[in-house]
Amino acid sequence: MRNIKYEKVVETVESLCIASAYELPEDILEALEAAVQTESNPAAVRILEQLIENARIAKTESVSLCQDTGLAVVFVEQGAEVVVEPPAGRKQATLFDAINAGVEAGYEKGYLRKSVVAEPLGERKNTDSNTPAIIHHSVVPGDKLTIAVMTKGGGCENKSQFKMFKPTAEKAEIIDWVVDVARTAGADACPPFVVGVGIGGDFELSCLLSKKALLRNLNEKNADDFCAKLESELLSRINALGLGPQGLGGDTTALACLVETAPCHIASLPVAVNIECHSHRHKSAVI
Repeated sequence: MRNIKYEKVVETVESLCIASAYELPEDILEALEAAVQTESNPAAVRILEQLIENARIAKTESVSLCQDTGLAVVFVEQGAEVVVEPPAGRKQATLFDAINAGVEAGYEKGYLRKSVVAEPLGERKNTDSNTPAIIHHSVVPGDKLTIAVMTKGGGCENKSQFKMFKPTAEKAEIIDWVVDVARTAGADACPPFVVGVGIGGDFELSCLLSKKALLRNLNEKNADDFCAKLESELLSRINALGLGPQGLGGDTTALACLVETAPCHIASLPVAVNIECHSHRHKSAVI
């Protein structure tokens, strides 16, 4: 077995929160730069250039890419041979405790807006720490701990949708619905989007797949040929909507559409769409 100190997890998550808020991933920047070259609408080109400049300023001056610094969504893969060693005097402290401590420290140290309310329907009092994080944990072979942090803004998250189709539904019906989800997201979700699509599993797994899809590099096509073609067709159809950057018109409504699938019940066909804005913030580390 391999022991990883609790404090190491805290430090790693703290740094990931700050880095994701300040630094747009290279694949997103490359996609924005490529869109500048292909965009036919001069106003859209100017907006895309402003988004690129915003990313440059955020990184060089260590400021947030967006004032909505998001809800921390953490995907953690724990190797079966890994044990997180609790700190002295806190024998009951868990991996989840370490992740939340890292989120709290990162949002405080990085001067990031804290946007979590403790109770969703009543008082809606801010927790003042941006915790608890949304944590998705899985156990995998090996002796490593892989942590991915996505700082997910509220505007785009609010436009995500789920639908349970009949198992007889054809591909065209699924495509039409996904494209309509992007259309109704509109300017409110700050395009150009990155669109995650989860197909299969059950109610909750399809939604999880749609968010996990957003962690993929934009240049990484689905390994399955059918799904890879579906991704290309969806992206083409979404960009044909003409919403454009910030919803003001143009060819670039989405930078990518990423599909993930899972086996499902013969009577079901769940589909979920998770919308991400142009400020697609995520970082990962392996301990």
